[in-house]
Amino acid sequence: MTSSKNRLRALPVPSGTEALSVLTDLRRALDGSGPAVAPHAMSSTPPPIPDDQDGLPAGLALTIGTSGSTGRPKIAMLTGAALRASAHSTHQSLGGPGQWLMALPAHHIAGLQVLVRSVVAGTTPVCMDLAGGFSAAAFARAAAEIGRGTTAYTAVVPTQLVRLLVSAEGCEALTRFSAVLLGGAAAPASLLAQARGFGVKVVTTYGMSETAGGCVYDGRALDVSQVCLEDDGRIRLGGATLAQGYLGEPALSAESFSEDPDGVPWFLTDDVGHFDDQGSLVVDGRIDDLINTGGLKVVPHLVEAALGQLDCVTEAIVVGRPDPEWGQVICAAVVVRQGYSPPNLDEVRDKLRGMLPGHALPRRLATVAELPLRGPGKPDRAAVRTLFDHSA
Repeated sequence: MTSSKNRLRALPVPSGTEALSVLTDLRRALDGSGPAVAPHAMSSTPPPIPDDQDGLPAGLALTIGTSGSTGRPKIAMLTGAALRASAHSTHQSLGGPGQWLMALPAHHIAGLQVLVRSVVAGTTPVCMDLAGGFSAAAFARAAAEIGRGTTAYTAVVPTQLVRLLVSAEGCEALTRFSAVLLGGAAAPASLLAQARGFGVKVVTTYGMSETAGGCVYDGRALDVSQVCLEDDGRIRLGGATLAQGYLGEPALSAESFSEDPDGVPWFLTDDVGHFDDQGSLVVDGRIDDLINTGGLKVVPHLVEAALGQLDCVTEAIVVGRPDPEWGQVICAAVVVRQGYSPPNLDEVRDKLRGMLPGHALPRRLATVAELPLRGPGKPDRAAVRTLFDHSA
């Protein structure tokens, strides 16, 4: 039996195909026969493990770092029950258990959930070789290891999907999957349309470490989850997949996590959104990413979506930078589609007129070879902001 002083231990996670070596430890953490684990990249410093572990939540299975999108990263505490509820509900939503291909780092929640779902389903995942970085060729080789006719799933981020869709072997590999979960960042409607046009069964997901990963699929909460909006549009998520707060941070946990009179746990996110005409959740972006220009608020995601519709642009990140006249100005970093010349600012503004109101048109533009990313493929807006720090 695990002693109270050894209920949680660090778990170094190798990259790529070697990630399967943690399955035994993960399985024992999930069923309670072994200690909870704190996954971290093999090459990184282990996360802090408290000396006094008596106060850890009952049923704790793992701790996992948050992305740190709005400041320093935090460590969410997830129970085996929350992780199993997430895995079972995911499979129910997709049509049943299957074999998973892992194309994301296994020490982040999105990649880790591929391992969890595999453990719960009793299947062995295929892990693609990430030694040389992500590539369509490596993804296709990994997909080929899954037998034809097998119910198969994978999870990717938008940048990976973009790279797969421009490759014939990448497209062919994607069509082998019964569902391709897409998360980590907002995906332009044009990218989703392109993928579905090739016959790829894309399912958009929304969630975070605090919710055991995705808990809203294609705008609808999983059957064990709930979603509601505050008066200011801030998104609140609830249900069985929620974390038990943040490790070592009771005050912050009390601010973010709560329980309603019916006993339903809730987590207050830093995102804002709205429900569309069909009742599906639309995530507009993070509260602190909203751009206030000339007294008018602009949602970066909407500008990014419009940029993504231009023939010459494959990907875009939009940020706000200080400006003495406007307060903030809209700055866009774009990846130019192969075969096109880099557009200038006036050309981009002209093409966007009619798609966006005048105050939402970019006032600064930078072209980059690829978008800066952090963690499991989230846009690195801080890095993009630095591109415009010295621009006029």
